[in-house]
Amino acid sequence: MPELPEVETVRAGLEPVVTGRRIEAVRVLHPRPVRRHLAGADAFAATLVGRTFAVPRRRGKYLWLPLTDGDAVLAHLGMSGQFRVDAPGAPLQKHARVVVDLGGSELRFVDQRMFGGLSLATDGAELPREIAHIARDLFDPELDLDAVVERVAGKRSAIKRVLLDQTVVSGIGNIYADEALWRAGVHGETPAETLGAASVRRVLEVARAVMTEALAQGGSSFDALYVHVNGESGYFDRSLDVYGRTGQPCRRCGTPIVREAFTNRSSHRCPTCQPQRGGDRISCS
Repeated sequence: MPELPEVETVRAGLEPVVTGRRIEAVRVLHPRPVRRHLAGADAFAATLVGRTFAVPRRRGKYLWLPLTDGDAVLAHLGMSGQFRVDAPGAPLQKHARVVVDLGGSELRFVDQRMFGGLSLATDGAELPREIAHIARDLFDPELDLDAVVERVAGKRSAIKRVLLDQTVVSGIGNIYADEALWRAGVHGETPAETLGAASVRRVLEVARAVMTEALAQGGSSFDALYVHVNGESGYFDRSLDVYGRTGQPCRRCGTPIVREAFTNRSSHRCPTCQPQRGGDRISCS
């Protein structure tokens, strides 16, 4: 699933295209992406026609397109969802599912695996109630970082699990959790409460820094399932230090990066820079 840098890249790409644009027509090419609209695909299309988009918004990994009447289109990208902006009449992408005619351009929701989708969030322009439980992210100007540090430092769970908990702090996924923990020299299974407030703050600050760098490079694109609204790929994946680098030398100390099972995913770390709890730490200068 795209993480904060990828979703923010999409949001920023949509902003100049959809803001202030009237929805002239909507075509739902497959009903599954609008399955949450219980009245059906035709009703979903009909309820949007004639409305106008406001400035796209994001919280963490969640994106929505506010409408000027107070409702919003909530977008869940899932594993392969993407927005593309094309000229009317341009060939449809193979997995195009929903096409929104903006008069002079088309906004297309493309989703190969169809785990994602679009839904109408009534009164959701400011914040859809469907994602009201999602915490603010590290780029949110209203985030209370001191409060987040205190909350994280009080958790008994492993620090990586806490970073991935979107109700604690949002936007960090598997990629950027691994990268932040490597930069901070922290093993992902370390209980958060044993780190102390200063180390927790350091991990969060590093997470924000690595995502800032990713944003500057358009996020991480490992395949064609994640691209910008113009079809281009981000290239931060070329700068990743541990994620996806199993067996390659650590850029700090040369120790081969290891890949370990983590729930239904994987963690990547340097055994020397990020020793297991209780292990001897070897300096990596």
